[in-house]
Amino acid sequence: MRDWASFNHEIIEEFRANDGRVARFGDLPVIIVHTVGARTGAPRPTPLIPVFEGDDMFVFGTAAGAPNDPAWCANLRVNPRVTVETAEGDFVADVLPVDADEAQRMIDERAATTPQLAEYVVAAAPRPIPVFSVTRVG
Repeated sequence: MRDWASFNHEIIEEFRANDGRVARFGDLPVIIVHTVGARTGAPRPTPLIPVFEGDDMFVFGTAAGAPNDPAWCANLRVNPRVTVETAEGDFVADVLPVDADEAQRMIDERAATTPQLAEYVVAAAPRPIPVFSVTRVG
């Protein structure tokens, strides 16, 4: 089982030290979503790779194909208003679940062209991968 806290800490440190670049993710953009723990109320920074459809931003709860949703999904369901940290600066956003049919469409489209995502979908089955929209506030 992966130690997500240590993994996330390493990614966040590299993100901040390199103007938002994280070598293991190549040219993919990275954001850090600052959630509030659903049970603890504690701050929980989580590095994520956003997906864009036009001007809209989304994040996928793959948990690298784990059988359960990542903890940040539960945090967002309870406390959807977050701070999003980017290389260009921070902003406040509402991060809300996408309807199941639309989430499945998005997953299917991207899995067809992204082998790693396709692997995560197969490994996570029968768990559906949750998708959340990231909407800037203000």
